[in-house]
Amino acid sequence: MRGCRMSAPNQLPLFHVVGFTGHRQLADPALIAEAVKAALTALRSEGPGEWIALSSVAIGSDLVFTRQALGLGLAWHCVLPLPAAEFRKDFSDAEWKQVEALLPESEQVRVIAENGEREDAYLDAGMETVHACDVLMAVWDGEPARGKGGTADVIAYARELNKPLVLIDAATGAVRRETFEKFQRSDRELDFLNALKPSPEAGDAAANPFNAPDVVFKFQQKADYAATHSAPHFRRLIGSTVLLHVVATVVAAAALAFDLHLVLLPWVKLFCVVGALVVALAIRHYRAQHNWVRCRLAAELGRSSLATWGLPRAATLFEDLELPEVRQLARSLLTLHRRATVAKPVPMEEFKSLYLARRLDDQLGYYRRRLNQALPQLARLRLGFGVATVLAILCTAAYAVDHTWHLEWFPKRGEQWLYYFLPIALPVIAAAFMSLISINDLHRRVARYREMQHVLGGARKQIAFSQTWNSLERIVRRTEHALLQEVLEWHTLTSHLESH
Repeated sequence: MRGCRMSAPNQLPLFHVVGFTGHRQLADPALIAEAVKAALTALRSEGPGEWIALSSVAIGSDLVFTRQALGLGLAWHCVLPLPAAEFRKDFSDAEWKQVEALLPESEQVRVIAENGEREDAYLDAGMETVHACDVLMAVWDGEPARGKGGTADVIAYARELNKPLVLIDAATGAVRRETFEKFQRSDRELDFLNALKPSPEAGDAAANPFNAPDVVFKFQQKADYAATHSAPHFRRLIGSTVLLHVVATVVAAAALAFDLHLVLLPWVKLFCVVGALVVALAIRHYRAQHNWVRCRLAAELGRSSLATWGLPRAATLFEDLELPEVRQLARSLLTLHRRATVAKPVPMEEFKSLYLARRLDDQLGYYRRRLNQALPQLARLRLGFGVATVLAILCTAAYAVDHTWHLEWFPKRGEQWLYYFLPIALPVIAAAFMSLISINDLHRRVARYREMQHVLGGARKQIAFSQTWNSLERIVRRTEHALLQEVLEWHTLTSHLESH
């Protein structure tokens, strides 16, 4: 791998991206080439990780940048504003030959617009370059853009997003930096995940049927192990605060209903209320919950990457992820996968068989198990709520009728139970059952588990019938996006619970 340094066999490499924009007309191309080379060399010393160059291939600055990046051994990703057949209309035959000579050097060629206005496509390409990069390098004369999508427009957009800038004067070659304090030389989330201890378990080689590199497989295994063995049972902690408040309320109700003056009762109430507060504070500051969520999300992203490693083209599963904490992780997985696709691909029938057995059937089994766990739990809590609510209604109704018409149905001891204690305790108990349903997110989980079984069952039939790589890839990508959406939804809900 180009310049890719890994300190351990289970640590993913860090990748930085330097995007580029610049003018087509250059007074002194050699001067600009030296300035670009010096700026790129300086960037490579800015911190750990491998730098990837990202640019289009317009005549002028783009070609200068691309050649200098390749000359320094950087990987290059190409952004085309339009399909190649349409893009070449902006070049003479001699100029296009230069572009054609460079395109095979690119690890990725991405077409931004398949149709639409030409100037819009150029502006969109510049904006996508800004989105995808960590640092934007520009050869600029300091003048406003001469048309939509010009260098000045792209720089203005980068400034709006506070992107670090390396600006090269188009006339003098002078280099200056802007907003470079925003450049993140390392990634805290990837550093945390890389620092996880290796799984003490040997690891099941069958979990890597598509022969992904050991670094990806071992990284996923250790993230999965950390998530599995460090789950803090967060919902149980929240549920315990509800139960402690219920106990405190029941004790207080008993003291009032039965006129109890035991010395122990106030201490029991105090213990319950203080205990609930301590648990609540622990939840808010307990880092194990946050770390567990990070590990589980990383493990599932790694699992999705492993499951699609056998595709002949890298599946762009993570490009639309907007979570800042997984940006570098997703970039590392995608870059490694893209570089691995030049190796021997898995035959299509073998891939189908493995994907169905090792991915879809595993996930279907997982959702069936979770549904079978959630349904009885939901039924028990609903039953508890119903019974407590009905009893509360009956006790309250009996109290109202008895005291309105002075029927005196029960002796004093019975009245204490039915008229004073239970009407206070039962509504609180019913509310606790409903709270536990909400805390455990049971309604959503049951609906989601059923939905995912439907989605995966449909995908299984479609994949089994697929006869071409194109159709198979589309279905696999759609399936993986559905699985990742479930993980991201879980991540959002769990993070929301922790923050409150």
